[in-house]
Amino acid sequence: MKVGFVSIFGKPNAGKSTLLNALMGEKLAIVSPKVQTTRHRIKGILTSDGYQIIFSDTPGIIEPRYKLHEKMMQAVRNSLEDADLALLLLDIRDDWAENDVLFQALRLKVPAVLVLNKIDGVSAGKIGEARDFFRTKSYVREVMAISALKKTNLPELLAAVLRFLPEGEPFFEGDDLTDLPTRFFVGELIREKIFLLYGDEIPYQAAVLVQEFSEKSTLTKIRADIIVQRETQKGIILGEGGKMIRELGSLARKDIEAFIDRKVFLELFVKVRPKWRDTETFLKEYGYN
Repeated sequence: MKVGFVSIFGKPNAGKSTLLNALMGEKLAIVSPKVQTTRHRIKGILTSDGYQIIFSDTPGIIEPRYKLHEKMMQAVRNSLEDADLALLLLDIRDDWAENDVLFQALRLKVPAVLVLNKIDGVSAGKIGEARDFFRTKSYVREVMAISALKKTNLPELLAAVLRFLPEGEPFFEGDDLTDLPTRFFVGELIREKIFLLYGDEIPYQAAVLVQEFSEKSTLTKIRADIIVQRETQKGIILGEGGKMIRELGSLARKDIEAFIDRKVFLELFVKVRPKWRDTETFLKEYGYN
């Protein structure tokens, strides 16, 4: 049986979370058009008769500006340490040389498959040029071209992954999809809707803390705090007469119900915590350990 840890690395918006979800056939990682949506390392456990692959979606690689960013980059470093294989993902329309510099800086100690993503609508000639550019790089063992969104060439990518994994015993039970608790994903689904509904500033200065997750006989009761840095941001989250937070709650509740397959009663509160992104105590409380 092939068993191993496969970490997905790349710049923000390369499509790492979309790829994880596509490989798993489940929505484990939230996605949005905005960069830096992913803040945590999210593991997806893909098990079949002949293999168990533990994929890790990692935050986009950035230069840290806050303690929060430092925590995100620590998640990237942790994924480097225990990986058996690296998937180096980039948007094929992005600057190839820039991505090359970033991937070389990872100083990989394991084999790497270079994955050209978002190939839909790209000419075969350009795909060939990109293949040729990365084939010569010392850290690259194989080059694949895919569309994570359209699920193009994913079986071929999976076959390539399996070629590099060692044989061994499974680390997780066969029906496990992740090692993270349900309440983590609840918080992420709420945060995803913040990225969807609000402008550029709010999503990056907001966090979600699930304070209650209790299963009643007929539904699941969830109470969560949305953390922002300033009073003006609290007003934006709430909206005039509470209109925006009601919309946020409605959208989040529908996705949470689909995720846990139960009716949900969701309560959202907004709290102001100045400079939480640079305060170690707050970061630990909000799950950024």
